[in-house]
Amino acid sequence: MNITLAQLAVHLGGTLVGGGADCPVTGIAGLDTVAEGEVTFVTSERYLDAAVQSSALAIIAPPSLFVAEKPMIHVDDPRTAFAHALSLFDWRRHPLPGIHPSAQLARSAGIHAHAAIGAHVAVGEFAIIGDGCVIYPNVVIGDHVEIGPGTIIYPNAVIYSRCTIGQRVIIHAGAIIGSDGLGFQPTRDGWVKLPHLGTVIIEDDVEIGANTTIDRATTGQTLIGAGTKIDNLVQIAHNVKVGAHCMILSQAGISGSCVLEEGVIIGGQAGLKDHLHLGAGSVVIAQAGLSRDVKANTIVSGYPAQLHAVELKYEAALRRVPDLLTKVKALEQRILELESRSTNGEEPVA
Repeated sequence: MNITLAQLAVHLGGTLVGGGADCPVTGIAGLDTVAEGEVTFVTSERYLDAAVQSSALAIIAPPSLFVAEKPMIHVDDPRTAFAHALSLFDWRRHPLPGIHPSAQLARSAGIHAHAAIGAHVAVGEFAIIGDGCVIYPNVVIGDHVEIGPGTIIYPNAVIYSRCTIGQRVIIHAGAIIGSDGLGFQPTRDGWVKLPHLGTVIIEDDVEIGANTTIDRATTGQTLIGAGTKIDNLVQIAHNVKVGAHCMILSQAGISGSCVLEEGVIIGGQAGLKDHLHLGAGSVVIAQAGLSRDVKANTIVSGYPAQLHAVELKYEAALRRVPDLLTKVKALEQRILELESRSTNGEEPVA
C-alpha cells in the first residue's frame, strides 16, 4: 500500500498538523507494537507521552491533543479512524472467483459466476450462492440454503438445509448454522425428540465467530438481526430472536425463545434462561446468570443477575465479611470472658 501521511489524513476525514505531508506510511499499529514509518493512535492525554516517545511516524488523536514532536492527524473518533486506517493495510486476500475441481455441487444449485468455491465444498440441491460470495474449503451448504451477495464463509463451517444467510455476512471457521435445538419431551419410556422443522435467518452484515452454533427453530425461525456481531464459541438456541446491532461475546449461552431487542450487549460466559425478553440497549455483564426479563437501557450483573448498581453494593459488602467475622469472634470471646467473671462472682471489667 503506497500512501502518504497527507493522503491518509484525507482518507480518514482528518486534519494533518505538524508537517510530514509527503512522508510515506508503511503501516498502522497499536502503541505497543508501532515501528518506524507506521502510524499509531491515542484517545486521551494519558497515552500521549508514550506515543511521542515511540517510533511512530505520526499519531491519530482527537483535536484536543497536540504535540510539537510528531505530526498528528486530528479526528473526532481516533479509535474508529484507526480501524479505517488498518483496513488500508489489510494484507489478507480472498480467493478469486471460480469453482475448485473437488467441490461437490448439486446440479440444481445456483452459483453466481463471480462466487469463489473452495476445495471439497459441498453444496446441496437448489441452494443459491450470490455474487461475490467466498466459500472456503470444506464448507457444507445444505439443500435450499440461500446465501446473499458478498458473504464470506470460512473453512469447515456448516449451513444446514433451508437456512437463509443475508448479504455481506461473515461466518468464521467451524460455525454451525441450523442444527437441531435441544427439543425433547419426557415420557415414561424416555425422551421423545421434537423435530425441528423451522429455519435460521441471518440478516445482512452479521458476523459469526468461530465454532459458534445457532440452532434452527422448532417451528418458525431463529433470527439474527442486521449488523449483529457474535463472538467465538457462542450458543444461540432454537427460536431465539436477536435484534439489529447486538453484540454477543465469547462463550455466552442464550436459551430457547429469548428475545433480544436492538443494541443489546451480552458479556462473555453469561447465561440466559429460556423465554426472556431483553429491552433495547440493555447490557448483561460477563458471567451473569440471567433468569428475569431486563428493561431497556438497563445493566445487570451477578448470579443470579440483578441491577448492576445493586450487585456492586453486594460485592463491596461481601469483601468486608472476613473482617466482620474476625470482629464477631473477638466479641464472642469477650462475652464468654464476661460471663465467666459474672458466674465466679467477680466484678466485670469494662
